[in-house]
Amino acid sequence: MPTTSLQLVWFKRDLRLDDNPALHDAAQHGPVLPLFVVEPGFWSQPDASARHWQFCRDSLFDLQQALAEQGMPLLIGNTDIEPTLDTLLAFYGTFTLWSHEETGNDWTFQRDIRVSAWCRQHGITWQEQPQNGVVRRLRNRDHWASHWDRRMQAETLPAPHLQAPATWPTLPPLPERPAGTDFLPLRQQPGGRQAGLRCLDSFLAQRGRDYRFAMSSPNTAYAACSRLSPHLCWGTLSVREVYQRALAQLEHSTATGWTRSLRSFISRLYWHCHFMQKLEDQPALEWQPIHPLFAELDRHPDAEILARWSSGHTGWPFVDACMRALQARGWINFRMRAMLTSVASYHLWLPWQDSGQVLARYFIDYEPGIHWSQIQMQSGTTGINAIRVYNPLKQGLDLDPDGRFIRRWVPELADAPLSALHEPRILKVDGYPAPMVDLNRAARSAKDKVAAIHHHPRFHELSRDVYRQLGSRKRASTSRKKRRPSRTGTANTDTHSTQLSLWD
Repeated sequence: MPTTSLQLVWFKRDLRLDDNPALHDAAQHGPVLPLFVVEPGFWSQPDASARHWQFCRDSLFDLQQALAEQGMPLLIGNTDIEPTLDTLLAFYGTFTLWSHEETGNDWTFQRDIRVSAWCRQHGITWQEQPQNGVVRRLRNRDHWASHWDRRMQAETLPAPHLQAPATWPTLPPLPERPAGTDFLPLRQQPGGRQAGLRCLDSFLAQRGRDYRFAMSSPNTAYAACSRLSPHLCWGTLSVREVYQRALAQLEHSTATGWTRSLRSFISRLYWHCHFMQKLEDQPALEWQPIHPLFAELDRHPDAEILARWSSGHTGWPFVDACMRALQARGWINFRMRAMLTSVASYHLWLPWQDSGQVLARYFIDYEPGIHWSQIQMQSGTTGINAIRVYNPLKQGLDLDPDGRFIRRWVPELADAPLSALHEPRILKVDGYPAPMVDLNRAARSAKDKVAAIHHHPRFHELSRDVYRQLGSRKRASTSRKKRRPSRTGTANTDTHSTQLSLWD
């Protein structure tokens, strides 16, 4: 039954009114006060960057406009959450706190522990609602696919009619940048629900036709991939509404190319949540190897090597082009992300934690659960996935055979002969560096070191433990004939071909 007590809705990474379970349920219990907190502690973390804030800020402006249409404010707090809650408690006396269940980085995990303690101390009820396929306090993965199916098949929730409280305190407006940071505007994909809906519409109407076949090359992936990952990351769209829109499109599609692309896309929504579930179940995978024996690898930090890799000056033209394109745009397709990680972890033998933080800052769509699971997969530290050492020269020949992508993003090579672009040992261009290491020798050395871990007497025992906790049990598939997609059981489907997870 509705009450007259205040329902404080804390927006975190759920920046939308539609299909927002926490907001929907809060609106059934009384007047609602929406709140977003620009937490300085969060934005000062080493995995946070200007591009994240720009997308978030775009989305907050869009959210403010949607709330204003109902005569509602969006309260902005510019301190950490606890002082903001103290201010609201002093103003209102009491309230119920609502938010979604967040699977974020370690900082947000520890922050939520503190908020829970604050609520207990002040007698405040905190209602956390799931907003995707991640299941909190999951005992094991045996029936996780069924949980995901049920949530995705449930009806989406319309934007609720909200009742504003009679009064609210004055808090600062949305800042240009979080306190203590020096964020500069970037040219990148815009945030906000309206931009997300346009992106979804264009993908399902036209851009996604060649998705399955065009996602691998950076020359074609920018247009053919959905580009929805930052919207799912910041919650301007829900996984469920994207899933249901894509499934409806599949059911009405007759063209073979379209159906294959749509099935491939829908399966990645499943994998999106699957990888987030890993971080939910094992928060330490942000900094500890999933398979404990890989802590014994002798990867050591090297600031100079990391700087050359992260700035796109490795001497391998295709690697450098991909890194510079990523820096400029804040997005690159999955295979190129995997290649960049592989080069850092194997050929340059850098700690995956260091290269992973660089990429986290570069990706607009940095989703910690997906990101750190993928970084570890491509660095060979999971113990349950095949080891793939990408050869960047072969990737360039396969995906950029005419050198168009390289010449665009590495302008100092604009006039270099095509043969030299894919064989940097003969590339002699003033101002462009020689390759950092011998690729073949570095790859052999890395494989030997990883193989030594695989030969440890406890390797397979510990791998089975990892699989029991984190491994997938079933693989997503789709059917035009059935509303509920069927699944086929496999021993382990965390494979390269199925786990793009909307990293692309």
